[in-house]
Amino acid sequence: MLQLLPSSDILTPNTTNPQEAVDFICNYIDRYHCENMDVDISFMNILDACYVTTMCSTKHFIKYPQGKINWKVSSDLINDFTGRLSLGNDRYLI
Repeated sequence: MLQLLPSSDILTPNTTNPQEAVDFICNYIDRYHCENMDVDISFMNILDACYVTTMCSTKHFIKYPQGKINWKVSSDLINDFTGRLSLGNDRYLI
């Protein structure tokens, strides 16, 4: 059964370990209908945030090609790095 969540909910992983954060977010994508979602990883450093956004945006795109993820991040450098990958379903908020 799919559960619809309000679009105002912000998903925040409860770990600073990037692999655990990826697992947490990907499990959320698998379990819930989340075509458009907001994720706060502003507590992560730049390299970890780039890894998490790339892996999770790819997983999200496979399930929801028309969907979007709004990532709350700590630096615009994350957008500079991942922008070249042309993931297409991500937007970065500082």
